[in-house]
Amino acid sequence: MQRTKWGGIADDCFRSSGFFRVAERNGVFWLVDPDGGRFISKGVNTVRFDQDHVGNTNRVPYADACRAKYGTPHVWRAAAADRLAHWRFNTLGCWSDELVASAGSSLLATAPIAAVGASFRLHRRDEIFPDVFDPAFSWHIRLSAENHCTKRRNEPELIGWFIDNELYWSPDWRGADELLTLFLNLPAHRPGRVAAIIRLEERYREFSQFNAVWRTPARSWEEFGTVGRAEAPFFRMPPGGLIDALETQANLANPARAAFFADCDAFAAVVAEAYFELCVAAIKAADPNHLVIGSRFGYQPHPNVIAAAGRYLDVISFNHYDFDPGSVIDAYSAGDKPCLISEFSFRGDDSGLPNSRGAGPRVESQLERAQCFERYVTAALKKPAVVGYHWFEHADQPAEGRFDGENSNFGVVTIDDEVYAELTETMTRVNAAAEQIHTNAAPTD
Repeated sequence: MQRTKWGGIADDCFRSSGFFRVAERNGVFWLVDPDGGRFISKGVNTVRFDQDHVGNTNRVPYADACRAKYGTPHVWRAAAADRLAHWRFNTLGCWSDELVASAGSSLLATAPIAAVGASFRLHRRDEIFPDVFDPAFSWHIRLSAENHCTKRRNEPELIGWFIDNELYWSPDWRGADELLTLFLNLPAHRPGRVAAIIRLEERYREFSQFNAVWRTPARSWEEFGTVGRAEAPFFRMPPGGLIDALETQANLANPARAAFFADCDAFAAVVAEAYFELCVAAIKAADPNHLVIGSRFGYQPHPNVIAAAGRYLDVISFNHYDFDPGSVIDAYSAGDKPCLISEFSFRGDDSGLPNSRGAGPRVESQLERAQCFERYVTAALKKPAVVGYHWFEHADQPAEGRFDGENSNFGVVTIDDEVYAELTETMTRVNAAAEQIHTNAAPTD
């Protein structure tokens, strides 16, 4: 099987364009590499010499081990690149040292984060989600995209830009708030709060109708605008699977509950429309040559958010830590756009690490980690929409915990840079077969 220098299948199915793009053939989506090869992005996140400080200290155990083993970061980069290529990976995932991409005997593609929206949220410290209604948001993302993307617009190795990482779209592990209540609880002068109240006024002819659902202490729209905090009258679980059926039953039993969550979903759709339209336009203006590959959804949002994403993105990306990605892929591919799994992993309890902080399933052994990888990736590749999968991450985390306390066996190598043989041998075999598996993907009924 002939491959391009990027690792894509060179079978003349697609034309070369000099940059990565997306295409569809026989109902199956593909990335197309700069030389026209059918390409599945097989990546590893956080491939870097200085991965993971211990807590908030200056200690970096992985760097210490690699310095003793290789001498310099330059030598390490070449060794890391060649190992990844040997394991049939072809992409450096997020937070990687991109000098690794060209350090080995084979080229690796890159997929960086532009962080255009999240950087505005951090600039406005009291926001959990960027205020897309703030006129300064549009200015900020254009400037941020120019700073991050313009200088790299001619790089062929760059697959595309992730906009952000794991923004808060709906209830997930971080809390039970809805975007609507978050925006309603911004300071009184913020455009996002004003926009949220205006949209509620548009949905209800009378304030009494609104208050029958929301149960606020206010007696008018004017008074509601001065209320210190809007409390949610109902709460729901994160969407997906059996939860969706239970939520439907609960809403049928309580019309007020159904009305409240309809308000929330309608507002989330407006926010998503603005966010993706503005961010994609800003990145494309700064860099018209590369794909925009999503915002790395941290947890499956509601369908109207996914639909908005599909109207603007080239690829929808999401992180999904579970044993089977099938139903989640179906949810994200409903908008008929290709999908990329930007994080997944499995942790082995035989690694000697605590595994007490960090996402995803824990299994007993490294053999089971390898088996889980094979089942997960094979299931993903059998979905026509999937054009890539990125493993989290390159090296294990410190037992003492990194900056956020995570202390898990996520690595393809240990913190001493010793290779996990069972896992990487399985990765090599599955990665080598990825294109053939995906060629035979069957459309979902």
